[in-house]
Amino acid sequence: MKYLDEFSDPVLAKRLFDDIRAVTTRPWSLMEVCGGQTHSIIRHGIDQLLPEEIQLIHGPGCPVCVTPLEIIDKALEIASRPDVIFCSFGDMLRVPGSGRDLFKVKSEGADVRVVYSPLDALKIAQENPDRQVVFFGIGFETTAPPNAMTVYQAKKLGIPNFSLLVSHVRVPPAIDAIMNSPDCRVQAFLAAGHVCTVMGTAEYPELAERHRVPIIVTGFEPLDILEGIRRAVRQLEAGQHTVENAYPRAVQPEGSPAARAMLSDVFEVTDRAWRGIGTIPLSGWRLSPKYREFDAEHRFSVTGMETEESTVCRSGEVLQGLIKPHECAAFGKECTPRNPLGATMVSSEGACAAYYLYRRLETPDKEASSVG
Repeated sequence: MKYLDEFSDPVLAKRLFDDIRAVTTRPWSLMEVCGGQTHSIIRHGIDQLLPEEIQLIHGPGCPVCVTPLEIIDKALEIASRPDVIFCSFGDMLRVPGSGRDLFKVKSEGADVRVVYSPLDALKIAQENPDRQVVFFGIGFETTAPPNAMTVYQAKKLGIPNFSLLVSHVRVPPAIDAIMNSPDCRVQAFLAAGHVCTVMGTAEYPELAERHRVPIIVTGFEPLDILEGIRRAVRQLEAGQHTVENAYPRAVQPEGSPAARAMLSDVFEVTDRAWRGIGTIPLSGWRLSPKYREFDAEHRFSVTGMETEESTVCRSGEVLQGLIKPHECAAFGKECTPRNPLGATMVSSEGACAAYYLYRRLETPDKEASSVG
């Protein structure tokens, strides 16, 4: 297959569905880690067409959604300062902090700019040497390399007025934390293919063996996801728990050595808080001592903030796979994309946004949708 449309071929999808039905003999719960996979599943109705024995649990794989409230409040504090140009990708502007968001701060006169690359922010810093320019660096292993490269370039070019507000998280420790939870129902994982294009697959075999769960590296198109599910169910039915790469057109076992070298140079592993979940040991990155001068938290001394999540929003339970979005009483009522209570309703990869966009407002009917 060479073209994207082929990965939505309904004939091939039916064959995969048939194969999954043929091999399934008992109930299984699978978690797709990535928010992009969640949107594809909901958009194409994949979860509704699977055998009723197979349940898909939506994981914490949306980078916007897991950015902790404390970091959002730090971003708001920094962006509000008159000498700062605060740069971010657009999906962060409507993520609610404790009392407002970046759009609100911008409307109050702050210089908040949407950029399409961290290098755009570095160029803005070069063009405004009398202003402090901050880029909001969030995301998983996928977005970390370009942010690391930007800090590397800032140091190399001697651009002292640039800094990075870091909220990068790592997938393998999150899988470990999910499996260690007493409420865990996950029996297999569909791992995020784009993360593995950067990091490779070396961290997963130990997790699969220790927790005795299949981990299938999976892409994002309907056939990618169905193939991942098929492989996971085959392993579960056979009592196996290995790592399989179902996304070989993009993922190599070693990942990207150049990107990994850049990450190792610029960042160091640290504990990191996940919104709605809590602190997961060794699950994130921060700037290494060599580049600490470009750390916005250090530069602007934004520490010791007290935060409190909405008592109505249950996005934390959604992120942990404990409930589906429509099971939250606020879903589609107090909480909508125009008035979000939590980040899962804001982000283009959030599970709540996916359920709202594709009108999944009540318990899914497995006969109600189709692929293609």
